[in-house]
Formats: sequence, structure tokens, C-alpha cells
Amino acid sequence: MAEVLSAEWMQREDLAALIAALGAGNARYVGGAVRDTLLGIAVKDIDIATPLVPAEVIDRLTAAQIRSVPTGIEHGTVTAILPGGPVEITTLRHDVSTDGRRATVAFATEWQDDAARRDFTINALYADPASGAVFDWFGGLADLSARRLRFIGDARQRIREDHLRILRYFRFQARFGSQPADPEAESACTDLAATLKGLSRERVGMEMLNLLGLPDPAPTVQRMAQLAVLPVVLPEADPAALAALVAHEARQGIAPDAIRRLAALLPADPALAEKVASRFRLSGAQKKRLTLAAGRGGAEPNARALAYRLGREGALDRLLLTGADTGALNGWDIPTFPLKGGDIVARGVGAGPDVARILRTVETRWVEESFPDAARVETILSELLT
Repeated sequence: MAEVLSAEWMQREDLAALIAALGAGNARYVGGAVRDTLLGIAVKDIDIATPLVPAEVIDRLTAAQIRSVPTGIEHGTVTAILPGGPVEITTLRHDVSTDGRRATVAFATEWQDDAARRDFTINALYADPASGAVFDWFGGLADLSARRLRFIGDARQRIREDHLRILRYFRFQARFGSQPADPEAESACTDLAATLKGLSRERVGMEMLNLLGLPDPAPTVQRMAQLAVLPVVLPEADPAALAALVAHEARQGIAPDAIRRLAALLPADPALAEKVASRFRLSGAQKKRLTLAAGRGGAEPNARALAYRLGREGALDRLLLTGADTGALNGWDIPTFPLKGGDIVARGVGAGPDVARILRTVETRWVEESFPDAARVETILSELLT
């Protein structure tokens, strides 16, 4: 594993201006941007650590005419708004106290103190913007090279500081780890799994969706079940059903989707799906989709008819969850029914319930006949009215 960071994103002019504004020696890239660059993965978010306190960061950015937003000022975070995207700048910190849900922090002056409070060794890598030199105090480079996910220091202590780190461990294990996994980490997750009950359901739900949206989370979710972690956060889950869905998605060339994968973990029970959606504080749209997916049967009808009734997304969910073929939806746009109530009234039918009944009957025939053109719809209508 190289110990010098080099990437195209590091050459951005707006980043260079930001680093210059903070001053020599006052900024290092940290976390995911360093980790992903070393792995050759596209970098999504750029984070900077600095010994400067937030007020000083804001003053220096203002002097350099760089707009900033105090997004997490109580925790030392200021976001610089750059043409190439926002960059979070956080003052070096060390924990004063933690309760598993939130931490009280104090600003620090030593880079290693800041690194020591992070979760995993591969996330505690810092890089100098000028030289690209990578700073590693806890063996993160070796772990990254071996695809080994380890907590920094004592795994149980790290989890006691923030219980959500249990779920973060499995998400990072699914994304970066290899097998066999670190035994100390797994043992700590099992022993402290019950602490997840003290977290907000929204945080748990968000972390679960982040995990389920990865390319193939099925083996990791199965391992969570074996280690008695999954029953704490989702006791209704069936990991085998998730594995079947992931395999079917791959065969059909369908991209991963976290809500669909969550539906796969649950029984085909709309009431239960609604309950889980509420527990995880899902959005209204997510809740509706999860509940709709839970209404699946043993064998779904014609794919296009299903898409017309449920929408493309709902139909894909139902088809994939039941192992059906989705090819009929490729390149096909859901048509608009070419008949209105007014058209029926114009044919001499009095306004009222008869119009709605006829409209539904014609629409049902239209769907059964695979959405023929308007001329055929007129013929169907004429047949009903004669």
C-alpha cells in the first residue's frame, strides 16, 4: 500500500485556495477521502481536519472570500462551499465524555489525539495536502492493504463510546472487509448488541439502509444474524430471502436498492412492513413503497400490467422479490389510458356511476389486451354500449 496520496481531485484549484486560506500545516485530508483514494475508489466527500478553532477557520475563509456555513459548530465543524462541492473542516478533537449515543468533546492540538477518537483504523488516515504524505498511527495502511477491518484500540471501548459503531462495523465490513473477520470486533459486537436498543430508531434505520444499499450485503446480514446482532434491530428479518433477491437482481442486471432489500428481509405482510417503516422513521414515500412490496403474492401477473397498476418501481420490486423476469419492462414506457369519462358521456351515457363502471370495464379490457391503441379502445367501448 502506497504511503503517499495522489489523485486528480487533489489538484482542484478551489481546494488549493481553501488549503492556502487555512495556512501551511493547518490542514490534512482525513477519513474516507484518504481511504478511498488509496483503494482506487472514487471519492464522494472530502473532509479536512485542522488544529484551528472554528472561529479562526471562519475568519480565514471569509478573508479569502470563501463562503462557509457553521454546519456543526458545537462539534467544531465548518463547511466550506466550493465550486467543486462542499468540504467539511473540523477542528481536532478528543472525547471528554460519552454515553453511547452522544459525545462531549474538547478541541485538541495533536493530530494523533484526533485520530484516537475515530472508529476504525482505516478511517484514521490523514494526508498532507502539499506532499501527499499519509499519517497512520494505528496500522490503518496495513489493514487497508489486507482488507482487514479493526476498531482502534479496544473494540468494546469504542462501541461503548458510540453504540451505532456496531452497525457501522458491519457496513464497513461489507464494503471493505475480507473473511475471516476480526474476531475481537465480532465478539465485541455480539457482547454489546443489546446497547443498540438505546439508540434512536431513525439512526438505526438509516444505518441499516446504508448497509442494504451496498452491492452484496447478504453475507454480512447473515453474519449479523449469527452473531445475535440482527435480531436486536430487525427481529422479523429472514437473511436467506435477502440472498435470493441479491442473486436475482444480479441476473436481471438491476441496480441495488436498499428499500427493496429491506422488503426482502421482511415477510409478505403489509401491516408488518408499515410497522417496521414507522419504527425506522422512513419517509412517507419509503413507507408506501415498503408496504406495497409487502403485498406481493406467490406469482406476480403480467409485468406490464403490474407496472401500469403499481408504477415501474413498485412492479420491479414485486417481480424481483418473487423471482420473476423483469425484461418486459426494459425500454417500455407506461402508457396513458386513452379514454376519459367525458368520452363516454359524449356517447349518450348519462353522467353518474354508469360512466365510472364502463370506464373501469374498458380499462380492464385494455390492460388484458396489452394496451392497444385508441382505435381499439373505441371498439371496446362500442361493444359495451351496443
